[in-house]
Amino acid sequence: MEKAKGHCVKYGDNVDTDVIIPARYLAIQDKAELATHAMEDIDLHFHEKIKKGDLLIVGKNFGCGSSREHAPQVLKDSGISCVIAESFARIFFRNALNIGLAIVEAPEAAKEIQEGEELEVDFTEGKIHNLSSGKSYTMAVFPPFLQEMIDKGGLIASVNEKLEKMQQKT
Repeated sequence: MEKAKGHCVKYGDNVDTDVIIPARYLAIQDKAELATHAMEDIDLHFHEKIKKGDLLIVGKNFGCGSSREHAPQVLKDSGISCVIAESFARIFFRNALNIGLAIVEAPEAAKEIQEGEELEVDFTEGKIHNLSSGKSYTMAVFPPFLQEMIDKGGLIASVNEKLEKMQQKT
């Protein structure tokens, strides 16, 4: 994915994995159904606000708490294309990359962008363009191998594709 474009929903600091997806729903196997419960302890209407491709803007320490991979997966399944944060809890950061959810640490952008604004994130250029305000922000660019892994849907999908290519050669 070279770019992500959509409107944003915004939340504050220290949103933990139990808020992202409450433990009481973890027995639900259907990804679409599980996604309807994302963020509901902080915003009952989250799943109604999100359209495929939208972005999530959050404060500091997003994804703290338990190490459950359900948290980034449920955001991805709800339609979020990218999470922009002041900072991420490290285990959430790694889990998001593992499942192919684009995440960006951009403190200035996370502080200034307002809910409902339209954004375009250019992963190649390393820019976040606020199409509503006209302001742009700089962000770190993922190294090519990591961007490729995200594009393929995460670590497992990326490894499986490489294994298939190796098998085809033999």
